[in-house]
Amino acid sequence: MDGELSAWALACLAAQVFALDPAGCGVLVLRAQAGPARERWLAVLQNLLPAGQRMRRLPLHATQDRLLGGLDLAATLQQGRPVVQRGVLAEVDGGVLLVPMAERMPRAMVSSLVGVLDAGELVTETEGVSMRAPCRLGVVLLDESQGDGDLLAAALLERASLVIDLSTVSMTDLHGEESYGMDAAEIERIRPRIGFVQVGESEAEAVCAIAAALGLQSLRAPLQVLRVARLLAALIGERAVDAAVLKQAVQLSLLLRATRVPQLPPSDDERQDEPPPEPPPTQNNAEDPPPAADAPEQEVSELPDQVLEAAVADLPADLLARLKLNELRLRQRGSAGRAGALQRVAQRGRSVGTRRGDPRQGLRLHLIDTLRAAAPWQRVRQAARPRPGLQVRPQDFRVHRYQQRRETTTVFLVDASGSAALHRLAEAKGAVELMLAECYVRRDRVAVLAFRGKGAEVLLPPTRSLVRAKRSLAGLPGGGGTPLASGLLAAAEMTEALRRQGQSVVLVVLTDGRANVGRTGQPGREQAFKDALDAATVLAGQQLAALVVDTSPQPQALAEQLADRMQAAYLPLPHARSNDLSAAVLAAQRAQGGA
Repeated sequence: MDGELSAWALACLAAQVFALDPAGCGVLVLRAQAGPARERWLAVLQNLLPAGQRMRRLPLHATQDRLLGGLDLAATLQQGRPVVQRGVLAEVDGGVLLVPMAERMPRAMVSSLVGVLDAGELVTETEGVSMRAPCRLGVVLLDESQGDGDLLAAALLERASLVIDLSTVSMTDLHGEESYGMDAAEIERIRPRIGFVQVGESEAEAVCAIAAALGLQSLRAPLQVLRVARLLAALIGERAVDAAVLKQAVQLSLLLRATRVPQLPPSDDERQDEPPPEPPPTQNNAEDPPPAADAPEQEVSELPDQVLEAAVADLPADLLARLKLNELRLRQRGSAGRAGALQRVAQRGRSVGTRRGDPRQGLRLHLIDTLRAAAPWQRVRQAARPRPGLQVRPQDFRVHRYQQRRETTTVFLVDASGSAALHRLAEAKGAVELMLAECYVRRDRVAVLAFRGKGAEVLLPPTRSLVRAKRSLAGLPGGGGTPLASGLLAAAEMTEALRRQGQSVVLVVLTDGRANVGRTGQPGREQAFKDALDAATVLAGQQLAALVVDTSPQPQALAEQLADRMQAAYLPLPHARSNDLSAAVLAAQRAQGGA
């Protein structure tokens, strides 16, 4: 366990941990598209589960009644009395539930599943049906989200003890031994060891510090890591959790759920550059006891940094960029994303459930839910007023609830001045072209502005035309002054107009932050940067999802200060290529999708 594991080996290790205690782990999130890697991993997990604990797949279009159990509508209408049916959760009690396309699970079903996981009990009280039964199970969520649709519900992700990503696993990685020689019989032999694994106080404190460093504020996170660590220790036959086991547990449980980049301790070279700290003033007080040389306290303070540094060293290439862009989720209210912000509509869009309503007000009647609401009352209504057929009252009417996404426009503001042309203008053009192609596939709109010389210009008004976009970028010259304030104000004017049209807007600014031309067109670095900060304040007032990409060879404090004033995410890319910048913008839109 000391060596670095590949993504596939780490995924197989997660399967072994989960198979040891599915109900104790609760939720495992598998981020992967449908394909051989995902199917092979599911086969590995299935091979590790005992014969009586097979996985049960939740049907794609299962309703909440099918999940929890409730009224059997057909039997109820046929017999004229309420007939109860068991749900999937009751049928899978003690086993593992497999949820495909978990990112599209309706909110009501998410709440129901979370309630069962937290309480360990299945409670159904609806439409005259009341049921209560113990229910303990493990849940495997297949997360296929890529930012162009819904993201996995935060309530589910918060309860995930294990999160693995198979997006980087290739076919060659799958040729190894599936579960490294382990099967269900060996898992059964290992399971009794779990109760003998001890967790020291220093390890528990380290886990709490690491969770806080990664931005996970939930009290569940440290408990989940410690449970995974105990299971890992049991797998290798250890009686105590050490730093190596803790590092592996952090990788499996926390890293892919992190919300911010951890602050790692300075390297040896950085420590040498720092001046030595001044010794604290000493006071001779006879009543104070002499300080004890307590080595364990030093180990406690160093252990989180050691474990976190080792775990972060194995992060996926694009994860740090996604963490830096996570704050974009707070820029706009609602569920905005690459496909636009969600809005409720009455007659069209994606169905998100039903509610009580009147179809005469232009709403669409949901017939099945209406019959389901009326069915339990048939015996009472027939006794009060005998009539042939089903009696439906106005209070039984259920109507569809719909939501749809607003159009998204990504506005690129490109620094085409002399300093930027010297640094990364070619890479910026390449990144914008790649993003234009992505937006064209999604039918999103793109606009491009550039600033150089004494002002800013609109190279491309909001459009879906890929040909026009590439033509406008191909003719973008470089050189001249840096009128940063003019560029930001031009972007603010465009984004405000788009927001008035009801669109969801993402702003991406590519600059090194070295303004030298003021808003009036007069040269002067000090006034130019002051004007740029004032313009950034205007953009901050719009509360946009914004990203400042520092395109200079070395990260600039000016660009970071500009991002802070804009309330935008700051991403220094000192070694950026076109693909890197494109990936950063895609991550920004994905973060916007998780708002």
